[in-house]
Amino acid sequence: MNRKSLYIGGAFLGLATLLVLKSCKTIPEGAEVVKPFDIARYMGKWYEIARLDFKYERDLNNTTATYSLNDNGTVKVVNRGFNIRTKEKAEAIGKAKFAGPDKEGKLKVSFFGPFYSAYNIIALDPDYRYALVAGKNLKYLWILSRETTIPGNIREDYLKKAQQAGYNTSELIWVEHGGL
Repeated sequence: MNRKSLYIGGAFLGLATLLVLKSCKTIPEGAEVVKPFDIARYMGKWYEIARLDFKYERDLNNTTATYSLNDNGTVKVVNRGFNIRTKEKAEAIGKAKFAGPDKEGKLKVSFFGPFYSAYNIIALDPDYRYALVAGKNLKYLWILSRETTIPGNIREDYLKKAQQAGYNTSELIWVEHGGL
């Protein structure tokens, strides 16, 4: 093998390694998950206050996520919403499990068989009433609350935290609740 082939092969291997490592990334570079985290306290119904739009939630309002523990330690996830375009209710049922130590807010969620997406809780108030959730990259972000509203100071704190992690919060969709 000549030297040129060796250099090209090495460069290709390095590039392939970088691509694999990048695809395995499960949290945006500027974000950190909450620690300690108590999964039992996180269970129950959450209202989506704001989100970055993506195809599975497009045109949805009145969106909620309800979490419950399964006997095997996984979490049942039931997402619901109302499509304002089609005037139909929408529901998706999935499962979540820890993607790291069980005392960290780092989970992965699946609605499609063996395919999982990152679910990183990057802010959570001490009473588990409000949460800021990041996906695997800067395209996925949610602000959640146990009620249909969120106090202004929490909202501002979460927006600031999201911006510090690199999110463009001006693209958030503020979800409407009620009217059903």
